Amino acid sequence: MDAKELVVYIAKSIVDQPELVKVNGVEGENSVVIELKVAKDDMGKVIGKEGKTISAIRTILSATRAQKRKRHILELLE
Repeated sequence: MDAKELVVYIAKSIVDQPELVKVNGVEGENSVVIELKVAKDDMGKVIGKEGKTISAIRTILSATRAQKRKRHILELLE
């Protein structure tokens, strides 16, 4: 499972409208930017209280960095 699939799996598990989860990956030389888009009503669930949920997802992504030797950056889009 690559980082993009991992974000899709986690996001769909959290939100109320999993069919609206969209993930786009943009790969650069030293990093991979993963753009996550969810329904407006689900933004709070993905962010979590004080940003703890999105922070946890980013921590999981940083653990996958060892596999590709690239930095993973998760951006939540509106």
